Amino acid sequence: MKASLDRIDLKMLRLLQDNGRLTNAELAQSVAVSPATCHRRTQRLFDEGYISHVRAVVTPQKVDRGALVMVGVVLDRSTPESFAEFEKAVAKLKFILDCHLVAGDFDYFLKIRVGDMADFNRIHGDQLIALPGVRQTRTFFVMKEVVDNAPLDF
Repeated sequence: MKASLDRIDLKMLRLLQDNGRLTNAELAQSVAVSPATCHRRTQRLFDEGYISHVRAVVTPQKVDRGALVMVGVVLDRSTPESFAEFEKAVAKLKFILDCHLVAGDFDYFLKIRVGDMADFNRIHGDQLIALPGVRQTRTFFVMKEVVDNAPLDF
């Protein structure tokens, strides 16, 4: 995949990853190409899936979502059908930021943001343990976010 990207494309990706608000003119100047060329290259990066989307990163504490919780989930069965049913249900829950199928002691890890422990307790009792196929959950309250959403290193 990387073979089809030249040094300009890679520099554009790094710059946009650092600041998605760069204007086309600013980006073009930073990579020393014309604005028209920059626009074509940026559009190609989107079209070929190198850039999936652009969005603002909201400070969780400013919107009452300062508590970060990681939840390990074990399903009662390890079948493609039970995984699919669980994944379909999880995708509908707006409070789940990330859901990853993992190897090891858990089947999935969920990343959840809530206002506080009481919020999580309500969500856990009302929705998490009611997800299809859930046999066990283990909750980890994050005490300090050391690295979160670091840019990709390429």
